Amino acid sequence: MALFDLPLDELREYRSASTAPEDFDAFWSKTLDEAREHELDARFEPVDTGLSTVRVFDVTFAGFGGHPVKGWLTLPAGADAPLPLVVEFIGYGGGRGLPHEHLLWASTGRAHFVMDTRGQGSAWGAGGGTADPVGGAPAYPGFMTRGMDAPENYYYRRVFTDAVRAVEAARSHPLTDARRTVAVGASQGGGITLAVGGLVPDLAAVAPDVPFLCDFPRATTLTDRNPYREIGLYLKTHRGRFEDALRTLSYFDGVHFAARGTAPALFSTALEDQTCPPSTVFGAFNAWAHDDKAIEVYDFNDHEGGGPFQEAAKLRWMRAYI
Repeated sequence: MALFDLPLDELREYRSASTAPEDFDAFWSKTLDEAREHELDARFEPVDTGLSTVRVFDVTFAGFGGHPVKGWLTLPAGADAPLPLVVEFIGYGGGRGLPHEHLLWASTGRAHFVMDTRGQGSAWGAGGGTADPVGGAPAYPGFMTRGMDAPENYYYRRVFTDAVRAVEAARSHPLTDARRTVAVGASQGGGITLAVGGLVPDLAAVAPDVPFLCDFPRATTLTDRNPYREIGLYLKTHRGRFEDALRTLSYFDGVHFAARGTAPALFSTALEDQTCPPSTVFGAFNAWAHDDKAIEVYDFNDHEGGGPFQEAAKLRWMRAYI
């Protein structure tokens, strides 16, 4: 696939046309306050995985609405003092999978928490274990249009709230150091990472790779790949509702969370990525509020981005922060 978006020099100057609602901060403050009315109730159950270099805990905590959300906490074997913490979020359609799939960060001597994504886990990987008990208005198959009739009902309101609570749950374990917490994720996980970066004020750093859920006005009209295409297919039936959809989506746009980012950040993008077009990633990167930020650009890659090369870049970069 040839390059299809803006040239790189224009990407570096690109600014999104997405506009944050006036009540954006109030909306999220109210949402998180309501979630915190429920006890976090984070439970860590040891798991016998057959692995000798790590200890694994099956985690359950209360997310949006007090709903139970699952995760894995992986610690280096023998850890006896609080460790730097990496909290990871998962790509679209996947679940938390199995513990042995998540060994990279514990292998560096850090604690690692991976959050299950409610309702997902049936499209790829080894599955998930978190239901989404909330109903919604008519939607196109997938997750992008669930509850899109109003911001209060939108699916990602629940997911982003779960993600903030996941950070709180992971930090509640006695062998994690809350002061040294980094959020990471790729694709949908990158979009969730941006939301956490804008909603959790005391992170040490964030690393969103090829992030999804950014610059909705451009993404929904530039690419015909799923998951963004789900929005277009919904609007193909629900004619004349594009502005209403954009209003709902504006409360969940990574560009607006980026404008509230208070931690150092390492982004990545790929110039042939038609799933999360590079202009939408640069829209969030250029809006990121913290001065300490960098972006890795992979010229001839699609949505796989830098893959293991980006993992290596994060391993080098993270040493400066945790």
